[in-house]
Amino acid sequence: MHTDSDTQPAEESGSSRTATYALIMLTIVYAFNFVDRQILVILQEPIKNDMGLSDVQLGLLSGFSFALVYITAGIPIAYWADRTNRRNIITAALLIWSGMTALSGLAQNYTQLLLARIGVGIGEAGGSPPAHAMISDYYPPQKRATALAIYSTGVHIGVLTGFLLGGFISQAFGWRAAFMAVGIPGVLFATFFFLTVKEPQRGRWETKEAAAYKPTLGETFRVLSSFRSFWYIAAATGLTAFAGYGIGNFAPSFMMRSHGLSLAEVGIVLALFGGGAGLLGTFLGGYIADHLGVRDKRWYVWVPAIAGAISLPLGLPYLLLDNTTLAVGFMFFVTLLINTYLGPCLAISHALVPPAMRALTSAILFFVLNLIGLGLGPLTAGLLSDYFTGIYGTDGLRYALLVVGLLSSPAILLFYLAGRHLPADLARGANQ
Repeated sequence: MHTDSDTQPAEESGSSRTATYALIMLTIVYAFNFVDRQILVILQEPIKNDMGLSDVQLGLLSGFSFALVYITAGIPIAYWADRTNRRNIITAALLIWSGMTALSGLAQNYTQLLLARIGVGIGEAGGSPPAHAMISDYYPPQKRATALAIYSTGVHIGVLTGFLLGGFISQAFGWRAAFMAVGIPGVLFATFFFLTVKEPQRGRWETKEAAAYKPTLGETFRVLSSFRSFWYIAAATGLTAFAGYGIGNFAPSFMMRSHGLSLAEVGIVLALFGGGAGLLGTFLGGYIADHLGVRDKRWYVWVPAIAGAISLPLGLPYLLLDNTTLAVGFMFFVTLLINTYLGPCLAISHALVPPAMRALTSAILFFVLNLIGLGLGPLTAGLLSDYFTGIYGTDGLRYALLVVGLLSSPAILLFYLAGRHLPADLARGANQ
């Protein structure tokens, strides 16, 4: 199916500028996604003190409840996106999640805040899978990992912005004002996005037959179920995200409890050394995979495997050292390394399937990623923290995050196993 013969011609001059502009705009939308998602993380301590919450409740609020709605809504929205205008879906999604973020600032109790965050999850379910599919139609296969990695830096731009704004606004005006300050701009940006971004030609880089193919939901699942590499990749990304969300969502609390930083100081440290490192790692992961993948496609899974293996021992001094400067330095490198996986994994997953399966493929990948990572990571960290706090006091969170990091280590083996099956799966996918 994915042959060079009878491929559709590239669009006329200006298409490169159109693709670049669309990628920039989609990355900004993704940054709004993570500002609104992660603003809760920096605000956890003041919300906990204001509402008298436990770490388990915080884990449910920032992880499991959000992820449950996000992954449930993601698959039907992605199936819809594979058949209709993806730009319009993203616009509506941005309106919903930004509006619900602003409403979070009006919550008077835990239940109201939980419902508002569920609304954020419903909106954000319509963001990434349609955007992934658009990018794969804007960029050819040999540039997709880099383009998808650039898009994925929106995660860390959002985290960086959320930590900075959340820390300063909350300290100056309270946590409710912080929710409103990041939610309202997203509502306004949605209109600008709708008016200026074009929907790309679906299947632009594939054969006309592949571009016209409209699989059913069952066909998509049957195709993906035949690729063992895809399911190894999905499980590996889920475990990597388990550490990323489990440790990352409690990083502000860890820095405040174990290192004595103020809310504003935490915002600066995590924005620069957390968000900045994640942004750099995400871009480098895609860029290096595209560069090495020209010779061997297995580099798309070998890059995150090698990065994960290096990051494991570096996590020990990050979480166990009492010297704040050294701990932050190790945090930078750990965060950089564990964020190399997303661009390569999305790109190689899209290479396995025809154009009309890409949004749904992303949604299924994100279903596993967010169920394991976002759903169970913060919840596990919260449960362990409450348990260890009874033994070690304020250092209980430190040991909880250490266990979370160790539990994610099988991801390295899963990436390796994905590489063993990848060549045969790619060959079979090209001939379907």
